[in-house]
Parts: sequence; C-alpha cells; structure tokens
Amino acid sequence: MKTLICDCNRTIPLDRPGLSQALAKTLGASAEGVGDIHSALCRREAPAFQRAAKTGEELLIACTQESRLFLELAEQTEGSPSLAERPIHFVNLRETGGWSRDGTAATPKLAALIAAAQLPPPEPVPTVSYRSSGRCLIVGAGARAEAAAALLADKLDITLLAESGELPQAHEREVMRGRLKRLTGWLGAFEASWESANPIDLDLCTRCNACIAACPEGAIDFGYQIDLARCKSHRDCVAACEAAGAIDFNRSARIDEGRFDLVLDLRQMPAFTMHQLPQGYFHVPDDARLTKAVLELREMVGEFEKPKFFRYEQRLCAHSRNQQIGCSACIDVCSAKAIRSDASLKGKTVGRGRASAGDLTAGIVVEPHLCVGCGACGTVCPTGAMSYGYPGPADLGQRVRTMLNAYAAAGGRDAVLLLHSQEEGADRINALGRAASAGRAHGLPARVLPLALWHSASVGLDVWLGAFAQGANQVWVLTGEAEAPEYLQALSEQMAQAQAIVRGLGYAGEHFRLITASSTNELDSALRVPAAQGVAQAATFAIQRDKRGTLELALAHLLEQMPRNSAITDAIVLPKAGALYGTLRVDSSKCTLCLSCVGACPSKALADNAEQPQLKFIEKNCVQCGLCETTCPEDAIQLEPRLLLADGGRERSRSRILNEAQPFHCVRCAKPFGTLLAIETMITRLAGHAAFQGAAAERLKMCADCRVIDMYSNPHEQRITDL
Repeated sequence: MKTLICDCNRTIPLDRPGLSQALAKTLGASAEGVGDIHSALCRREAPAFQRAAKTGEELLIACTQESRLFLELAEQTEGSPSLAERPIHFVNLRETGGWSRDGTAATPKLAALIAAAQLPPPEPVPTVSYRSSGRCLIVGAGARAEAAAALLADKLDITLLAESGELPQAHEREVMRGRLKRLTGWLGAFEASWESANPIDLDLCTRCNACIAACPEGAIDFGYQIDLARCKSHRDCVAACEAAGAIDFNRSARIDEGRFDLVLDLRQMPAFTMHQLPQGYFHVPDDARLTKAVLELREMVGEFEKPKFFRYEQRLCAHSRNQQIGCSACIDVCSAKAIRSDASLKGKTVGRGRASAGDLTAGIVVEPHLCVGCGACGTVCPTGAMSYGYPGPADLGQRVRTMLNAYAAAGGRDAVLLLHSQEEGADRINALGRAASAGRAHGLPARVLPLALWHSASVGLDVWLGAFAQGANQVWVLTGEAEAPEYLQALSEQMAQAQAIVRGLGYAGEHFRLITASSTNELDSALRVPAAQGVAQAATFAIQRDKRGTLELALAHLLEQMPRNSAITDAIVLPKAGALYGTLRVDSSKCTLCLSCVGACPSKALADNAEQPQLKFIEKNCVQCGLCETTCPEDAIQLEPRLLLADGGRERSRSRILNEAQPFHCVRCAKPFGTLLAIETMITRLAGHAAFQGAAAERLKMCADCRVIDMYSNPHEQRITDL
C-alpha cells in the first residue's frame, strides 16, 4: 500500500527523515519506497496524487478533511482504477497527532497510526435488515401534529393520533383521536394501540362545526371532541349532527390497533423508557429538534441494513441453569432493552442458534433489530458467551498490537491507548486538535494513540489487560456527554477490576481511566497526566476471540513481568461489582453435599468425587455467575471475588476440595450412600410426616437397593403403599 502524507501547508511539524525511517522500520519497506510527504496535496501537488492513483496500487492518504475531493479526483483521473476495484483509504494525522504542542515529538505516534490504517478491514459480519414503506404515525397535540404532517406528507403515508388540541378545518389525512396505550417494535415493524372514548367519531365527523354552534355549554371546540366534564346532557349536538351521525353518547370506549413503519412522537413523555430508542422512533418534545427529525424521517423509506453487532454462544452462557437465574449482566447493561431472559427455554430457538433438547442453560434472547451496537453486553459478560462482532476481539486486537508495536519500533515510550467512539469521540478529538492549532490548547499528547470504535463501551477487560500486557502504559476510554448511565457504570466497574489486578501485581500508578470530560479544555487537561509503571517487556500473544483465553494469556504475562520490588500475595481482592474471577465459601455446617451446585455450574468450576462425598473446585474456571449460590437449597455458598496468585498463579488451575463429609452407611447392608449430614437432615425434616413412621422411617436409612428389598419383604405394607 502506497502512503501519501501531507503536512497541511506545513502546519504539522513533521520530522520527514525520521518519519520515513520509522515507516520503513514498522512497515518493512525501504525508506525511499514508503511514500511521499507533501505540503499541498489537495491543491497544487494534486498531480502527485493522480500519478499515484494511476499505478493501481492501494492508496492510503494521510488526510481526512479533503477525502471527498480525493475520491472525486480519482474518478476523474484517466487511467485510474475505479473505486470499486481499488478503494482509497484515509487516516487523520493532523488533529490526532500533528496539531499539538507535542507535534515535533509525534513521529512514533504517526508511524503507529499509519501502520494501523494499512491493515486490511475486518471480516464482514452478518447483517440485520429493515423494510419501511413509509407508513408513519404522528402522535401529539393536534396543531403540532398537523404542522409536522405537512412537512412529511409528500414523502410518507401519514396517520395522525391527536391526543389533544384543535384540528384544522380541512380533512386532508387520516386523523384519530384517543390515547396511545401501547407501542412496541422498531423501524418497519411498529405495533400501536390506542383508546378512543369520546362520543364524537372523527371518522364520521365532517367538521361542519354545527355541533360547536349548538352546544349550550361550549363543551365542544375545534378539536371536535366533547368535554364530558362540562357537558350537561342536553344532546343538542346529537340533533345538529343527525345527517353525519358522528355523535353517539352510547358509544363504548374501544381499543384500535395499527402497524406502522415509523413513529414521530411529539408528546413530552416518550412511549419508550429505555435510553437507546428503537430505530425508526423519533421523540421530539420541542420544536427545536423537529427539523432534524423531519429530515431524517423523509429519508427512511426503502430497505436498510446494519451489522449484526453481537455474537452469542449459548454453550458459554451463565445466565440460567435448571430455571435458576445466575448472571444477568448483559440484560442489566443493555440500554436498548434488546436482551431479555427466558430461563424456561429448552430445546427452542435462542437468538440465531438452537439449544439441544437436553440443554437447560438456555435463557438469553437478543432482538437484533433493537440492538444499537454499543457492545456493552460483551464488555460485562464474564464468560465470553456474548461478544462484540463489529469488529470482533481478534480483529481489534490485531489493530491494537500493530499500533503498539509500530509505536515502540519507532522509539515511542509510555504509550497510552485512547479508545473512543468513531463519531462523537472523533469529533471531540478533532475539536481539541483545532484548538491546539490556534494555540488555545495543548492538543493530543505525543504518547496518546487514539483508536476509534463503533462505540466506546464495546471493549472491555480482555482487550484492556491484553493491551497493557502488549506494552500500553495506560488504557483510557473517552465517553460521550449523553452516554447511557448503564454504560458508564459498567465501564467504571470493569476498570476497577482491571486496576485492582494490575495494582495487586505491583504495577504502580493509574493504568485505566474513564474520561468523561464535557469540554475541550477539560479533555485537554484530562489527557495530560503522568505515566504509570508498565511491563518491562511487551507480550507477543494475539488477542483471542475467546475472552477468558485472552485474559489468561494477559495474566500469565503480567505475573511473569511483575516488578521486582513487588510483594507477592496469595490473592488479590477484587471489587464485587463486575467481578469475573473469584472463589466460593462453603459453610460446611449447612452443606449436605447434595451437589445441586455441581449440576448448576455452567463453567465446570465445581465437580464431585465418584468415590467419596466431596465438593471439588477449580478456581480458574469460576466466572462468579452466582448460579451455585442461588441453586443451593441450604444457602451454604457465598461468592468471594479475588484473583488467586498462590504458586505463581498455578494454584488457580488445580482442583481443591471445598467440602467433604463422612458417608452414611446403609443400616441393612452397610454400603456407603449419601452423607451423614444429608441423611440426618432428611430424617429430622420428615420426622413428623405421617408417611414416614415406623418401618418407613427406618427405610430412609437404607440404600436404594435395600429400600426396595425391605419394601417387598413386607407384603402387608406393600398393599398399604399401593392403596
């Protein structure tokens, strides 16, 4: 790939020889062949771009401001391949690196950004389709609804649901009067129901105004509905409307329903309560936002696609087992309410997969049409059952490792990985760059490597710790001003987990930060903080699709690279909220070793012993989902978040006994079965039951075989039992 770099009229203080050498080193090419550096590539040096376009090589242009111009110029250049045959890529070096007071020291960063931009795009993912025919429901006060309808009527098929207010004299479109009772769905598939309870039927009303003139109480206005609190039952309006027959005081309230592709809601309170509203639904409580909504609505006719952002592997899910609820992290964090629980699912379709008939762990259902692609579900998922797919962890991890390796190879130190959304986050970084170019801000520091994501909540502990192990001195996440509170809480909890781990391993300083600065000046200050203590040698592993696998690789490297002056502890105590690692505390005075917890554990952290009554545990496998805790009939289990470090972390992979008990021996054949505590507990609980007296009570102390033999050796009792 040929790279063309422009210093934007020499406003970017490029170290041209240094950058060429850095690119040659990081991209594996000769310094002369890496690319050209220009000052006015979009103006007088445009012929250089055209010559490069004719070669047929893939092009990377280090300028995003004039991307439209370059694309148009490529299409107009004779001999240049079409953009479909040879796409042109762009990378922003100006606001993200050059426009900063650290611009002269930004060569390693620029090399890292260019190296990442040269990577191939991620593998395509499945898509989710929407189909809209333009059927639009407008809900609100009559006058505002009519005004909005007038702006949309030439493009959309409008239906008005006027909940209050006057209506125009002209009957230009379908208008209903009532209260919206229910609204569900998404773009192309909304279902609405509303209640009509007024004596005047707007379908029959001709708006002749005869009823208004006839009403002695003035209970009817130009909204063509009767104010029943003012009406004194003279019924003069009924006589005035005899020809149209639109007024009937005996008409009972009715519920009407309809299907719509789009909804414009002009009321103060939205129909949906979630933070991320469904696609195709626009809530516009004031006129200031109406123009933007109208412009978007006018374009929402046809077929639309978006990526299927998530991947779900039901076999890894720790949500439910045997209809007991455990982890619900993805449900709790989803601000679009696209994820729901169905713990009773068994052998039915789950998302896009299918559970087997004997699988009792099914229980998470994701509606892809409601998913907005935040990725927070994958960030909080302890097992990796839910993961982000656009791009996936492996593709993102390759980009992170490429940036860090290129930065280090070019001589960079103390790299900060700044994760931000590709829209709002990029806009804020660009604003900071512009302020720095005018001398009003410091700008993005030379050690801060920005990486755009679809959404800042889509990356979590596995990528953060993986990046730290691979040489990132710090990992920061820049969030938006109107971020969902669920996302902020989830990111804060996960960062607390990450920080507790690296601090417990002896790495000094603050390594993980959530940046919520609301102004350019605040952001400028937030980005200029001291470096922390990082790894002495960067890891070489690649981020895996398997979340737990990546975490294990990162933890192993961080243990190996622990600072020499660190005091080694047996375990790091982790915050309870959002914990992905931990142990279990079993109260042996309560535990009967019924082993219900073993059957409930989705991660094979718990196991029994076929030879004797024992409850065994492998701490590495525990995901702190809580299923064992909720399943235990004796309330004998408690979760304890921690990261075990004993024996260099190897103890985490070993099986250990959490509880064991003396076996109970059959009173007839002396064969061991069950545990002493379990049998004694059962006998105590059934002592007062009429069916377990005398010989029946003694039979509780027998193994299964002896119980049957004893029952059939007493024919009289057998007859009683049969009856």
